[in-house]
Formats: sequence, C-alpha cells, structure tokens
Amino acid sequence: MPFSFRLLARPVEAFGPQSSSRRLLASLVFAVLFSLPLQAQWNPSAGQWGKQDSVDVRLMTWNVQDGLCSTNAKIEGQNNWSALARIVAAFEPDVLLLQECGDNSGNGTGGSVDSVSTLSSVMDRFVNGGTDSWNGGSVTAYVAKYAPGYSLPFVYVTSNTDNFNRNVILSRFPFADLNGDGKTTLSDIPNINSDAYAPGGDGGLRGVQFVEIDLPNGTYLGDLVVANAHLKAGSQSSSHDQRIEAAQNVAYFIDYGLNGAGTGSPDPAGRISDNPQMTSILPADTPVILGGDWNEDESSNGTKGPAEWLARAELTGGSDGTDRDRSDMALDNAQDAFNGSVATLGSVKFDYFAWQDSICSPRLQFVFSSNAVPGSLLPPAVAGFPNPAATTTVASDHRPVIVDFILPVGCPQTSTYCVLSPNSFGSGAILLWTGSQSVAQNNFSIGVQSSAPSQFGIFYYGSTQVQVPFGDGFRCVGGGASGTFRFSPAQQSDIFGDLSRFVDMTQSPAGAGAGQIHAGSTWNFQYWYRDPAAGGTGFNLSNGLSVPFCP
Repeated sequence: MPFSFRLLARPVEAFGPQSSSRRLLASLVFAVLFSLPLQAQWNPSAGQWGKQDSVDVRLMTWNVQDGLCSTNAKIEGQNNWSALARIVAAFEPDVLLLQECGDNSGNGTGGSVDSVSTLSSVMDRFVNGGTDSWNGGSVTAYVAKYAPGYSLPFVYVTSNTDNFNRNVILSRFPFADLNGDGKTTLSDIPNINSDAYAPGGDGGLRGVQFVEIDLPNGTYLGDLVVANAHLKAGSQSSSHDQRIEAAQNVAYFIDYGLNGAGTGSPDPAGRISDNPQMTSILPADTPVILGGDWNEDESSNGTKGPAEWLARAELTGGSDGTDRDRSDMALDNAQDAFNGSVATLGSVKFDYFAWQDSICSPRLQFVFSSNAVPGSLLPPAVAGFPNPAATTTVASDHRPVIVDFILPVGCPQTSTYCVLSPNSFGSGAILLWTGSQSVAQNNFSIGVQSSAPSQFGIFYYGSTQVQVPFGDGFRCVGGGASGTFRFSPAQQSDIFGDLSRFVDMTQSPAGAGAGQIHAGSTWNFQYWYRDPAAGGTGFNLSNGLSVPFCP
C-alpha cells in the first residue's frame, strides 16, 4: 500500500527545484522503509476464513429456516441450533442479517411465532448462552462458546411478521439516528405514496427492516445503514408481482428518502409518510447496504426481478439508481470458495447483497457450504460439529452469503499550530509526518525540515497545546497530567536541517507507560534543536503538530 508524503505547512515547491527533488526522493524512500504489509487471514485453501483487513466490515445474510426460535433445543449435538451457532462463530460477522426467525411451528417444536421481546431474548441466548427460559436447563450451544470474545450486543427484531417468522439484525456496533428523524431502526419502510416508478405502499409481506449503525469515528469516515429483506416466496406470478412492488417501494425510499434523489434534501417530492420526518439525507461517506432472501433467481427468471429493482430502480445504467450518486448499486457475485457455485438454496440463488459502490466496495465475497470444503480446511468451529461436512445442511436449507466491505476509513486530520520561529537557516523549522496514523500498522514517523543544518535536536510530545516563549522560539507542547516524553537519543540533522524519526508504537515511550500512544488518543509533537549560528539563546523550536491516532 503506498503512503503519501504529508507536508503540513508550505508546499514542497517553495524550497526550490533542487531541494524539492531531494525531499520528494527522501519521502519515497521514507515511505518504503516504514510501510508494513497487512497480514492476510483469508485463505480458504489453507483453512483461513478471517478478514484480509481487520478494518473491513463483514456482513453475513442467512435464512435460518426457523432454527432460531424459543422452543428449539439449544444444546450441543447434531441439530440445527448448534450448527447455526457454529457457522456464525466461524465467520464472526460484524453485522448479521437473519430471516425466518421465531417460527416455532416451522421448526416443529411449537405452535406460534415468537414475540419481539421473546425473540430478542432468544438471540441473546444464541450468541451468549445462559439459561434456556423456555425449555429449562442451560444453553450449551452458542456462538461465543465457539468464538470466545466475539459478541453481537446490538439486536433489532422486526415487529413485522407474516404470523410465522420475523427478520433480525445483530451488530457489533451500536445503532444511532443518522438522518434526524429520531429513529435508529425501522421495522419496515414508511408508507410510500405513489410517485415515479414506486407503486405506493410498503416493503411487502414481512416488511424490509433498516438499521442505522454508528461506526467508530476514529476508524471510519462515515457510518452505515443496513437493510434486511425477506421478500414474498412463491413461483406464482402474483408472488413475483408482490416482490417487485416491495422492491420498487424500497428503491424509492432509498433514493428519495435516505439520499434525497440528488437534491440534498430528504423526500423532495413529499411522498414518504415518515413520522417524525427525516431532516437530512445520509452523510456522504455513509453507504446503504441491502441483504436478505429475495426469493428470486435473477439469472434465470427471464425478467427484471427484485434484485435489479433494488439495485437499479427503473433505468438500468440510468440516473435514478439507488446508489448515492443515483447510479446503480452493485450486486454480489459471491461464490463457494471451492466449487465456484453461486447457489444459496438448492441450485438457485435467492440470497443477495447490494451496496452503494460509489461509497464502499467488497474486498471478498463468498457463499459457504461445509460439504464443499475439505475436512482439514473447515473453520475450527465447524470442524467440531459431529458431522462437519453436513453442518450447513443441518443448519438450514439456505447457505449463508458473506461479504467483507471496504468502507471509507481515516483518522481526523492532523494539524499544525503555534508560531513558526525564524532560525539561522530561514523562516523556521517545520514539522511533517509520513506513514499512517494507525497504531496497529505501526509505521508512523515524525520529521522536521529546515531546522539548523548539522545540529543536534530532540523530538518530544505531550497531551496539551501551549504557546510559551522559550529560547529563540516558542514551546508549543505541554505535559498536562501525563507529562512530556522525549525520543532519545538526540539526532543530528543533515546539511539542509532535515531529519526524521520512526515512532515505534511497541517501544517506550510511545508503546508503554504514561506516554503510550493508543487508538483514539491525540498527541502534540515538537522538535527542539541547537542553533548557535543564530545568536540569541543558541536554541530554537519548530512549530507544533497535533496528530490523532486510530486503530
């Protein structure tokens, strides 16, 4: 991954042609020396099923065929509950979309659909274990048992039901209102009054649920909206028509409601019955991702189906699509990593993801079927099932679809501050940096340009900003409660007054103690240096540089 050279005060050209060329070359060498490769954890042929990049957001959609309900046996063994828990644990999605939950009758263990509160408790037991409040005893098969330390603490169960089952979204990240209507979740889209291509109505038989997800600000530039749809089943033309109408209404809600149809304001035509009303469109770096069981194979239906409507709206390749910029969304092309099949139910593809590809993109996408994977390469959680190859088929008649999304990431901007004090070489010493603000990548370096040539100096940092006369310049960094921290030993600048220092996040002071640099912290840096040729006190300081650090 290339790293750009960041000069934080004046442009490189200000130093003249010879100096700018030298500094550009130095920056390229600097970036190569201190850039570190990412450690890939995705290599199914070697039994590795994790993310390629830990910052990616992994989404998983799965129709669980009634296995997650209150009356089901929640125990170890060759049963659907245990198989479901093991497969979720194997892939540790950040956001999990489930369909066909809470149907005790469909599971053959009860006679009614679970209430919202009951199903919410079922989801807690599924992830975390505990007491089986419905059957008695303890839950002995649960996700966290097979994936210690993993959890999905934020759960939204839809109030919409077809009197058999419900949709559920679970998330590692909290929900938050992102468009000013005071709501963080929707059990279904608001009623649409007929307009443009939308026939009017809602998201159909089971509704289409939405959650607005608050991603960590120190890592991601925006947030995330996820929708979960279980559209009408059936091969009859009437069922197809219901799927299309629901998809058209949902497409309209995304384009006109969440993204403002290019106007910058939500619901510009006034056709969405949102109460309270949305007061803003989604922020620019916040994508919408749709998933679920859409009950129609777009490759063989011979017509424009629900997936196309959800992704493209009326005009394929036109200007009314559901991407934020009104182009078309992208649809997944997830395949089994071993046999290349895209099928998610028997020989057809009913389960999908679609996303706003002007904002996010997939790093990897796959369908998982345990019987296609050589036994030695199965994820450990699946390999522990009594019949590992059958785990997927025991769990459900559908296969899960998993996509790792690359979202806009970045730390808050660095900034220079304080007074730039003239020295014997020119207008003053300027702090700069290269590498990454990511603590995990550990390739951040601090540098200075145009200090006193061939003189010794020290970089130091602290938690507060000050501006106090000191020597021939100003001290710009204060210690606050934690103190200030020096990078020793002192270094000698080159004949241009330039030098740099790698800040090792694994070594003191940056890697331990009161000066430890951790994700979410902001530290202020400065360079002190000798400058006897300037007269005066014989020493000076650079300007200050404030740096927020990220995971």
